[in-house]
Amino acid sequence: MDFELSADQVALQEAARDVLDARAGHDQVRAHLGSGRPYDEILWRALADQGWLGIALAEAEGGVGLGWVEAAVLLEQVGRHTAPVPFLPSLLALTALASAERPPTDWVAALAAGERIGCVAWSTHPNAMVATPAGRGDGWTVSGRMGPVEGAAVADIAVVVAPGGAFAVELGAGTRPPAEPAMDGTRVLSWLTLDDAPATFLGGQELATGILDRGAVGASAEMLGGADRVLEMAVQYAKDRVQFGQPIGSFQAIKHRCADMLVDVEGMRSATWYAAWAISAEDPEAAAAASTAKVWSSDASRRVMASGLQVHGGIGFTWEHDLHLYMKRAQFDRLSYGDAGWHRERLAGLLRARLLSGGSIF
Repeated sequence: MDFELSADQVALQEAARDVLDARAGHDQVRAHLGSGRPYDEILWRALADQGWLGIALAEAEGGVGLGWVEAAVLLEQVGRHTAPVPFLPSLLALTALASAERPPTDWVAALAAGERIGCVAWSTHPNAMVATPAGRGDGWTVSGRMGPVEGAAVADIAVVVAPGGAFAVELGAGTRPPAEPAMDGTRVLSWLTLDDAPATFLGGQELATGILDRGAVGASAEMLGGADRVLEMAVQYAKDRVQFGQPIGSFQAIKHRCADMLVDVEGMRSATWYAAWAISAEDPEAAAAASTAKVWSSDASRRVMASGLQVHGGIGFTWEHDLHLYMKRAQFDRLSYGDAGWHRERLAGLLRARLLSGGSIF
């Protein structure tokens, strides 16, 4: 199987990098961190104008009409630049709404245009949110507490995964939670608390599983982008930093660390792109591929960040160096949509079910 991007996908990757180089470079991200704002509204508008939010949405619904591989390409660049916008949660919410049994077209259009922001409340604890029929028509209410939820403090629509499926809740003054302090200043995080909030049923377990798979792959793509950038930073620093009269990159211990980082990054790339393709192609192995990508990317990201820190030495611990921004984003991504341990258990369950049905794990 060819794991390389097509010419069009490479062009998209380069265009996305150019946009974020110009609008989410070191100076812009640092300015955002000092501003106290929950997200970069100017960057958000630029991404919406570029059609990023509708990248995997059909053209008939106001999107670009591409797929989840292209979405992963964009998410990789978001992670590479530590872009301070709630791109992944809004993208997931839009995909869930567009995939609903009865899509709320006004919400879909507003999210695709970037006029409204979405978030996704998903937890490894299945009963963190509970949906109850409202007793009138086909309405529902949702209650519970879940978090931390990226983007909830600025979101207009929350897609909540609860027993029975996925539900959409419109957030307003009474239901939108405040932003809470977080180590990662490039994200806005909150605990979402709902008390009999009116909700719209989007779909059952199949839709809920799709949200999980896309979330796991999206978080993996962001970790890939961050790890790839940290590898570049480490290699450049190893060339520039001189000890005992020669660059530290000439020392065997540093060479081995950088080589191991490269192996991890390329493994993340293969696993993530394959999982993104499986989702786009509606492959039967999509769930297993998504969990595999999340396991590999979570573990590899931790190793890459640790090695990057070791190569940089004391400077890597300082606020002035960008390395800590990537470390903090990776820490949240590793926990988002299930950590490595949770996905190992999920993957074991998927493989066990396949064996019991007479299939093979190979």
